[in-house]
Amino acid sequence: MAYKLLYRQWRSTRAMYYTMIAELGGTVAVLVMFALAQPDLYRTRLWRAGNELGFNSSPAVILWSYSNYEPYPKLPLVWSQTITDFNVAISVLSLFLLLSKLIAFIMHVWYPIIALFINTALIALYVTSIAGQAGPDYLDPDHPSPIAWYIAKPCDVAANQTVQGYCRLAKGSFAAACIMLGIYVINMGLNIWAMLPNPANDQEVDDDEETASPATLKRGSSWEMHGIPPTPRTGTVPYTPRTMAFNTLDSKLPLRKQYA
Repeated sequence: MAYKLLYRQWRSTRAMYYTMIAELGGTVAVLVMFALAQPDLYRTRLWRAGNELGFNSSPAVILWSYSNYEPYPKLPLVWSQTITDFNVAISVLSLFLLLSKLIAFIMHVWYPIIALFINTALIALYVTSIAGQAGPDYLDPDHPSPIAWYIAKPCDVAANQTVQGYCRLAKGSFAAACIMLGIYVINMGLNIWAMLPNPANDQEVDDDEETASPATLKRGSSWEMHGIPPTPRTGTVPYTPRTMAFNTLDSKLPLRKQYA
C-alpha cells in the first residue's frame, strides 16, 4: 500500500471545526487589539513611561539625533512602528486564511500537506509578533531592558491611570497573540496526525478510487449506467405509442403481405 502525500483525509472532522471556531474568536480578538494600537495609540507613551520609571531608553533619542545632526538611531523593535504594522498585517492575513480554509475544508480540498505549509508560516509570524511585543531594549546602556516593562511588570507600577490603561491594553494584545500561537500549534498537531501513515485511511481511499475509476466500471458494466438497477425483463414486448403507429402503418400496406 503506497503512502499518499497529497490526497489524505483528516483524522477528526469535529476537531477541525472546533479549532476553526476557536481560531475565529482569536482572530477577531487580535484584529480589534492590533487595530486599536494603530498607528501609535500607546506605544510611545509606554516607552516614555518606562523611561520615567527607569526601565528602558527614552523616545527623546530621536529628537536628540535630529537636533545634533547625528545618524538616526536604530530603534528597538518593541518601540518601532514596524511591529505595530506587522501585527495588523498578520491579523488581516489570519482572517483571510481562516475564511479560505473554511471554504476549502467544506469543499474537501483542504489537504493536510497544504495546511502544513500554512500552519508553519503562521506559527513563525506569531512567534515574531510575540518576540517583537516583548522584545529587548538596549538602546540606552544605562537602562537596559531584556523584556518590555509592561510585560514583565504589573501595570500598577505606573502611577498614571492612563498609562495603566494602556499597559493593560498592551498586555491584552500580547495575550491574544499568545492564544493565536497556541491555536496554530494545535492545528499543527492535527496536521502532523493526519500526515502520519494510516493504513485504514489509505485503504479507504484506495477502495473508493478502485470502485469509482472508469477502468473498473468498464470491466463490469457501462460507466454512465453504473449504480442504476437493471430494467426487469418480461416475456412480452413493451407496448408504446410508437408500436401502435407502426402496426397501423403495416396494416395499410397490402403489397407487403403479397410479396412477403
